Amino acid sequence: MTGPVRLLAAAAALLVTGGIVVAAGSAAAHEDSGSDSGSDSGAASSQSDSGDSGDSGDSGDDDSGDDEQFAGRDQASPPDDDDYVDITQVSPGADGKGGQFSPAGTFRTDCGRNADGAHRNSDNFVLAPGKRNGAQHVHDYVGTTATFDSSDDQLQSADTTCGNGDRSTYYWPVIRDLNGTGDDEDDDGGGKDGNEGSITAPSSVDLTFHGNPKEDVVAAPQALRLATGDAKAGTEGDQNANAKWTCTGFEDRTTTKYPECPQGSRLVRILDFPSCWDGENTDSDDHRSHVAFPEEDGSCGEGTQPIPALRMTLTYDRPDGTDFAVDSFPDQQHDPKTDHASSINFMPKSLMKRAVRCINDGIAC
Repeated sequence: MTGPVRLLAAAAALLVTGGIVVAAGSAAAHEDSGSDSGSDSGAASSQSDSGDSGDSGDSGDDDSGDDEQFAGRDQASPPDDDDYVDITQVSPGADGKGGQFSPAGTFRTDCGRNADGAHRNSDNFVLAPGKRNGAQHVHDYVGTTATFDSSDDQLQSADTTCGNGDRSTYYWPVIRDLNGTGDDEDDDGGGKDGNEGSITAPSSVDLTFHGNPKEDVVAAPQALRLATGDAKAGTEGDQNANAKWTCTGFEDRTTTKYPECPQGSRLVRILDFPSCWDGENTDSDDHRSHVAFPEEDGSCGEGTQPIPALRMTLTYDRPDGTDFAVDSFPDQQHDPKTDHASSINFMPKSLMKRAVRCINDGIAC
């Protein structure tokens, strides 16, 4: 679909909804206009999902009428040619939110990379607990193995792919090789929702927490929900978008488009999370307001305090040229701006204390 046609499709979607874009339950990364109830999350399964139009009317038990139950399938389309850019033509520098770090202390948690694909689904256990295909695209998960309609107690007691007993959840939409045919070609979240191609596992996943350049960090509370990016940025605008794409060897520059990497260079996604916490809530109605990104100088705004700043760095042996795309809601048509990720903190308190100590003492742990 060409750029103008994509715009017409988006305009048509606006007309259908009476000029209001209804947020479609993203991968815990897009703002849903406060439709999820409860300012303090408690159990994930207790959150309301009444505003999740991505799977409206789906009881989870009946496969009939899927095209009606899962909105936007008629708008699914591959990415446009202008969604890609030669990374050598991108000027050095990085836009987007986050990334203002203190120069020394870090804490890295090793949770693997889901290489065998054992931990994937197209559900949305933060925004749409209990609803089948709540995200309409597939996520890679690392960390706790309990991710569907799970309470906080279940998340804390489940097995984990992380070391040191870290039972946090870390997840992001998958990348696909558009030349291949996926095993989920006929499944929800896969081909049925316009996500064609074979899933490419990341060759490396780096989960590193950084310090604040202005003051010491404090411990993040257990059950803290964090989201970065906007899975509906293609239609909702850039307010919450935070996509940062680059290539190995060109990490001094990022782009909101898919980068075409030179031979021998690998695809990189950088996902920076908000790191200024309100000091009270682990979640909020819009899943964003309890945390914020730092100011341009790295300082946290009034009423917030710095917590360890999570940066996910995902690296891929991607196909040559432009034959790859990120999974998305059908109506987002694989727009690279929609890249996003989410995390729920369930590090043991002793491990979080160690992370804070390493970061504030300027030690790489």
